[in-house]
Order: sequence, then C-alpha cells, then structure tokens
Amino acid sequence: MEIPRIQNVNVTGEHTLIVGFSNGKRKLYDISSLLEKEMFAPLKLPAFLKNVQIEQGGYALIWNKDIDISEYELWKNGVDF
Repeated sequence: MEIPRIQNVNVTGEHTLIVGFSNGKRKLYDISSLLEKEMFAPLKLPAFLKNVQIEQGGYALIWNKDIDISEYELWKNGVDF
C-alpha cells in the first residue's frame, strides 16, 4: 500500500496536528508520546511547534534538521478526522 503524501498541516493545540494528505483524507496526530524522547523536547514549546513545515515532496513534517515526523508515522498512527 502506498502511503499518501502530506499536503497541509495545522497545529490545533499544545500537542495535536491535523495533517491533510494527497488522497483527500485528514488525520489528527497527537505528538504527546514523542515528547518523552529528548530529540522531540523542543516541540513542548508552542512557538517552536507552530514553525512546522512540510518537507519538499510531502514525505515528512519538519521543524529543523534534527526534528521530523514521517508521512508513514502520521498516516499509520493518526486518527481519521
């Protein structure tokens, strides 16, 4: 099964994202479980979280060179919205 690409993203709370995919579906993704990992700690800051960008090609959400979440993770573990 081919995973659809990310087309848009909105930060909707302190720990939630709504991600739109190329097949027209949207998923609600809660980053809370990621915040336990040191690498994702900066996402606890609302201003940093809101600086999310879509990687060229729609393969991931990125914040900087160290922090990203793949389209696979978002698709598989996001909740239909």
